[in-house]
Amino acid sequence: MTAKVRTCLWFNKNGEEAARFYVSLLPDSRIESVTRSPADWPSGKAGEAIVVDFTLGGTPYQVLNGGPGFMHSEAASISVMTADQAETDRLWAALAADGGREVQCGWVKDRYGLSWQIVPEVLAGALSNPDRAAAKRAMEAMMTMVKIDVARIEAALAGP
Repeated sequence: MTAKVRTCLWFNKNGEEAARFYVSLLPDSRIESVTRSPADWPSGKAGEAIVVDFTLGGTPYQVLNGGPGFMHSEAASISVMTADQAETDRLWAALAADGGREVQCGWVKDRYGLSWQIVPEVLAGALSNPDRAAAKRAMEAMMTMVKIDVARIEAALAGP
């Protein structure tokens, strides 16, 4: 079934490769369709993927191989809520591999230049904790991290 609304991600030429990588990362993910160009166009040849519709963790996305006109930036990112440190570590390693880059505070840029936020559930809960002193400690701990460390967030919540 085609979603009425999708986030479209602009790629130069390797969007199909990126989409196939992304759907390998999360359950409830799949390639839905690949539209191949019926003719040569300024950024590619007939038969190359021009649009890829896919679902990532239950959320619909679309890739457009639009050429070199636009680059990814941190102004748009994919945020993934993780259940625990093991899931955080697995996604982080996959996204940072093969030319990806670790950033800060749970942000990582993948090999295609797309930014991701890998957010353990404990961090999301900690930052909205009604005990604002505990929330502040968790925030301060997070600000010192690159990849989020669940045990350190839990320790910050618990206090001194």
